[in-house]
Amino acid sequence: MVFFRSFVTIFAQISLTMTDNRFAHTALVLEGGGMRGVFTSGVLDWMIDHHITFPYLVGVSAGSSNALSFASHQRGRAKYTFADLQAERHYLGVHNLLRHRSIMDMDLLYHELPETLWPYDYAAYRANPMRVESVATDCLTGEAVYLEEKESPERIIDIVRASSALPFACPIAHVDGRAMLDGGIADSIPLARAFEQGYEHAVVVLTRQRGYRKEEKPPHIPPFIYSRYPKLREALRTRGARYNAQLTWVEQLEDEGRITVIRPDHPVEVARIETDMDKMNTLYRHGFEMAEKMLG
Repeated sequence: MVFFRSFVTIFAQISLTMTDNRFAHTALVLEGGGMRGVFTSGVLDWMIDHHITFPYLVGVSAGSSNALSFASHQRGRAKYTFADLQAERHYLGVHNLLRHRSIMDMDLLYHELPETLWPYDYAAYRANPMRVESVATDCLTGEAVYLEEKESPERIIDIVRASSALPFACPIAHVDGRAMLDGGIADSIPLARAFEQGYEHAVVVLTRQRGYRKEEKPPHIPPFIYSRYPKLREALRTRGARYNAQLTWVEQLEDEGRITVIRPDHPVEVARIETDMDKMNTLYRHGFEMAEKMLG
């Protein structure tokens, strides 16, 4: 298995000599969605197979996790993280709460996985000229922060961990001493960020079908939850309405031809916290198919 993974990585790196330059001035935007991120894994593996690269990528939560393996050209690694590793080690579920104080086994995901199970290729990541930003939510301000790192392995992992730290289900993460949680709280689809970086066109990968909208009713948050972070509590209360506004904007720009959107073409059965591997594998293949349909 280790030999096969090494071979896949080497092949992906060699294939860069045949890079598709259609997107040389286009940003890649990856939303989150928990385990629905396996759809994005399929999209990105198709891109690796077809030598597609971008100068800039911004990812949120599961999108940030997917971005790492795409940026290091490690085909199959993201899919392994979302689906196969869950099948092998059951890292996601309420059974983790007592032992890890988190719904996810963070030590497995952010230490054992990148260090030993499928080592992350930091050298390939550093060599890739693509800028990679991850979105996290600053707990003090309730606002999005956009973080990037190419040199320090420890900070790279800290950033992805913070971007993916689900509210209520995972401990608060820290980057540079700042308390942070899932980037989707503040900026679920960071398309505006891509435009701010000077890109006039973007490929946006979503994990819900067109027309999907989140319930906007503010969640009830007990007063003792995040009591030190009132602005974070407010961001959590308004998250649904802001996400729906982003979806409306994305659909408008798509209709105007200003962006390309890759998304499922039917309602997704995979939940944010999903353990059914058949559903996960089906959604991965669907991501592959939709990338072919939209970019092939």
